[in-house]
Amino acid sequence: MRTLIIAALTVPLLTGCVSAVKTVVTAPVKAVGKVADWSTTSQEESDRNRGRELRKREARVGKLSRERDKATEKCRKGDAAQCQRAEVLDHEIEAEMAAPY
Repeated sequence: MRTLIIAALTVPLLTGCVSAVKTVVTAPVKAVGKVADWSTTSQEESDRNRGRELRKREARVGKLSRERDKATEKCRKGDAAQCQRAEVLDHEIEAEMAAPY
C-alpha cells in the first residue's frame, strides 16, 4: 500500500521528465526540417523570383529601346555617332532578349 502511495505521488514529478525527454528526442528532427526548408526553394518562391527577373528584364529592354529610339532620331538628323550608338543599343537589346532568365 505504501508503495502505491509513493508511486502515485511521483507520477506528477515524472511528467516533467517525459516532456524533457520528448523535447530532446524531437529537437534534431525539427532542426533537420528547418534546414531543409531553408535550403530548398518552394514553387511559389521560384515563380515569384522568375516574375521579378522578367520584370527587371522588361525594364532593361524598355530603357535600351528608348535610348535606341532617341539615338535613331538623332541619326536621322545627321549625327553619325548616334547612328553607331543606335546600332550598339540594338545589339544590346538582342543580347538581353537572348539571355536566359
